[in-house]
Amino acid sequence: METEPDRPTRAPRSPQPPGAPRWVAMFYDPASVSWRPGAESPDRTPVLYAIGEMTQVKRARGDDFAVALWGPKDGEWQRFDPSRAASAPEAVPPSSGDGAARPGHAKLAERMEDRRHQVLMAGLSKAGLYDLAPDDVTAVRTLVDQVDEATLRRVAHWVALAGGPVE
Repeated sequence: METEPDRPTRAPRSPQPPGAPRWVAMFYDPASVSWRPGAESPDRTPVLYAIGEMTQVKRARGDDFAVALWGPKDGEWQRFDPSRAASAPEAVPPSSGDGAARPGHAKLAERMEDRRHQVLMAGLSKAGLYDLAPDDVTAVRTLVDQVDEATLRRVAHWVALAGGPVE
């Protein structure tokens, strides 16, 4: 008598997402044996960023997963290889540095900067530091501009712990 494996060794091919073509990251959920959208945007960069973040989380948890990247090509849906898309992003046309050539890219950079700022300010607030002096504001801006989000989260965590209640 043949026995069924506990789970398939390979996810079935990702279905095309519904709706108009846009950039969509589809993640396979082995528990429900289905594909689900994990991120979607009219711009490719935020979806690639989300794929990277979700992949790190799933690997850290030891989860089995598969990801498919769908996007527009000539007004139609096209399936892209997410590993190639992440390692070889779209060519960036030369610009004057003001973000005019890639408005989606500038918006993403601004959102990420705002997010890092919020993370640091939340840590400072938990530590009881609400009213920042001009030198403090400069220090926050410097950290936001020069430190990646994961490191900034660690710093905010340390600050929050340091300012927490003494037991």
